[in-house]
Amino acid sequence: MEFKRIVDLTLPLDNNIPIFPGDPEPNVRPATTIEKHGYNTSHLDIGSHTGTHVDAPFHFRKEGKTIDRLPLESFIGEGVLIPATNKKSGEAITVEDAAPYFDKLGPGKVVLFHTGWTKYLEEEEYFNHPYVDIEVIVKMLELGVRTFFIDALNIDPPNGEQFPAHEAITVVNGIIGENFTNFDQITFNKPLIIALPLKVANGDGSPVRAVAMEI
Repeated sequence: MEFKRIVDLTLPLDNNIPIFPGDPEPNVRPATTIEKHGYNTSHLDIGSHTGTHVDAPFHFRKEGKTIDRLPLESFIGEGVLIPATNKKSGEAITVEDAAPYFDKLGPGKVVLFHTGWTKYLEEEEYFNHPYVDIEVIVKMLELGVRTFFIDALNIDPPNGEQFPAHEAITVVNGIIGENFTNFDQITFNKPLIIALPLKVANGDGSPVRAVAMEI
């Protein structure tokens, strides 16, 4: 199969990547070197939600599915961009913002909330991101959507005190993806989105290598 275009939606995974407050600090370092051992390997000490990642329902619910028990179809689908680059720090993406795109949504679609917040990746402002109003999530769930990605640290408010979107999505075994990037490069219709996690046994989430493909 030939692809007309592939857009990488993944942040580089290194020790400087911003993490949700309280998450494990990443520590990526050499384990062996060609000079000393004849080959290179690395220690990857990271949290399950480091960098561009997906949340399993088990992240918020004891009875929720773990990352290794979710169907791979949950991480693949036609993407629908919801433009929100006009949003300011801590401002909500509302039903009014999303309503023009509701007719494109349905089962199997992957919602991409495009805030453009990656521009603040190396700044403190990255932690004061826009978020998605719970009314938007509820409406999209009613339309059959079960996979939601955002190019920001968190789909919920930046104060880290309440997680209404996480609660609503995980209760139906839906998928949340955060810290995505390059949504502005998806300039073609009906992008195929793929964001496959590691098969972590009993996992609550996993880093992904996410792409948008024009086929």
